[in-house]
Amino acid sequence: MIEVIVVLAILGLSLALIVGYRAPWSGGLGLRGTAAELAGGLRVARSEAIISNRPVAFQLDLAGHRYQVGKAEPRPLPAQLTIELLTVAGERHGSATGDIRFNPDGSSTGGRISIGDGKRGIAVGVDWLTGRVSVADER
Repeated sequence: MIEVIVVLAILGLSLALIVGYRAPWSGGLGLRGTAAELAGGLRVARSEAIISNRPVAFQLDLAGHRYQVGKAEPRPLPAQLTIELLTVAGERHGSATGDIRFNPDGSSTGGRISIGDGKRGIAVGVDWLTGRVSVADER
């Protein structure tokens, strides 16, 4: 009987450790993952514009650390990253929000989203003529 109680106690402690485990934030992986997520969202916006034959905006809220593709639900971004948006003046909505708009022919207003963690930086760029999305390290 004592052995069963000891085994149950060890299993309970192991389960508590496993359930409570949360992986630490990895700066490099988190930064690259966020850049890939933003690039994916931009590509989805371009695809939606082409398929639906209407303009679709990729909206970026710098203060709220979130983005939205068209009418979809806003998606959060990690708060520990710095985010900057470079886009045409007509697509800025105050100092903290802005859009990159994709047209039905695949072109866009163009722009660049720069994200960083204090040590490294990555730029997600959108070509205005083709709407092509690219990801590159900033130096």
